[in-house]
Amino acid sequence: MENRIPRADESHRFQAAQLDMPPRLLLGPGPSNFHPRVRQALSMNEVGHLDPSFIHLMNEVQELLRYVWQTGNRFTIPVSGTGSAAMEATLANCVEPGDVVLIGVNGYFGERLCDMASRYRAEVRRIEKPWGEVFSPEEIKAGLERHKPAILGLVHAETSTGALQPMESIGRLCREFDCLLLLDTVTSLGGVPVLLDRWMVDIAYSGSQKCLSCPPGISPLTFGDRAMARLAARKTKVANWYLDMTLLGKYWGDERTYHHTAPINMNYAFREALRLVAEEGLESRWERHWKNAKLLWDGLGDLGIRCHVDERHRLPSLTTPVVPDGIDGRAVAGYLLRNFNIEVAAGLGQLAGKVWRIGLMGFNSRAENVTLLLSALEKALSAV
Repeated sequence: MENRIPRADESHRFQAAQLDMPPRLLLGPGPSNFHPRVRQALSMNEVGHLDPSFIHLMNEVQELLRYVWQTGNRFTIPVSGTGSAAMEATLANCVEPGDVVLIGVNGYFGERLCDMASRYRAEVRRIEKPWGEVFSPEEIKAGLERHKPAILGLVHAETSTGALQPMESIGRLCREFDCLLLLDTVTSLGGVPVLLDRWMVDIAYSGSQKCLSCPPGISPLTFGDRAMARLAARKTKVANWYLDMTLLGKYWGDERTYHHTAPINMNYAFREALRLVAEEGLESRWERHWKNAKLLWDGLGDLGIRCHVDERHRLPSLTTPVVPDGIDGRAVAGYLLRNFNIEVAAGLGQLAGKVWRIGLMGFNSRAENVTLLLSALEKALSAV
């Protein structure tokens, strides 16, 4: 009988070694180290994405996520993808060609929102502040009056600068100007107060790998009633099939209609991460992040290092110390990695070479990590 198996090209075949990754303490802007219970959940037996046990888990994930986000939004789901997938999903679903979208740009991720919105043929308008500063309600109001946008996009916790945008009164302004409020909570959710319903936020997204201390690859997304009404009234199809919430809503809603194979084990991990938040309680969790951030800020001051962001608007989960004059910031970060297995990151964009980015997020926001980092940083500054 003729052998119909073709000969394989063996040129790229090699015997790879057993994977062995270094034990890093991830104190950069993300990902953060995940909790041992999250690791355990990730390894649980896989089931099908329409298995009754998985559907029950989906319901729990949605309800826990509503708690963490402080919202009653019915449409609250994890997107199969990293935080940037949820970010893109907000714009793909709520922007139609020609819509005016106003973005507050005071860092790298405001710029990314502009880029994404333009790809869905929005008419992008900007209000801008120096990187590390935040917008006042008066500046927001002036932008709404001038541009009359369909959507206002803001970054609550700007990962590139360490600034935390105050949100009181902004939602009311958006209602006054008949504008949807879109909020990036990637580096704030689970670490600092995020009060979507109280702030009248219509659309929000986040990531799993920062203050929720879950591996990257699954990302929270929520639409309020006004956003869902806008989605239902679209005149054009959502341009991104994979992120089309009119389709995904049928899987995460009552119908449980197949759309794509959900990342089963990532949902296990995400559920456990959310369960940890609920066990600790949001107020206790917020207080823990604040206390450990203050410990870091005071310790940096003792080393003669100032922070880039004014303390009134400083993000507890992500700090940007200014690299002292005469110090090579990348050399310091390299020293910490080589000698202490501690990761911190350099600045992005306008802050490249000017700051470090130090994350104290979720499971990593612990006093012993702050003490270890400050001791290691002191040695690094003397060595480079």
